Amino acid sequence: MVEPGLDKHEWESQWEQFQDDLETSPAEALSEVDRLVHEMLEARGYAIDDPVVREGDDRGVVAEYLAAHEIARLIDNGEEVDPGDVAAAVEGYRSLYEYLIVEREPP
Repeated sequence: MVEPGLDKHEWESQWEQFQDDLETSPAEALSEVDRLVHEMLEARGYAIDDPVVREGDDRGVVAEYLAAHEIARLIDNGEEVDPGDVAAAVEGYRSLYEYLIVEREPP
């Protein structure tokens, strides 16, 4: 059995490691931040790849993730992305991180 709060502590540690990169080179940091937030969402009971979940009660959370994820995907594919879109993705990930750490309890 995993000790309660262990995931949260690990996520907080990982998030802190990304903060400098998000400030200095946000586009390059998005891929790792995306991976962390995706892991957090799944651990909190979100099935991001399930279309039914996208229509559920928390569809705003899923939509926020998918919008940020799309920017990260474009960057990973070497496509040119507007700096404003990168900033919006960073803010989306920050919002999701705060929600998942503070407000959303494990299932």
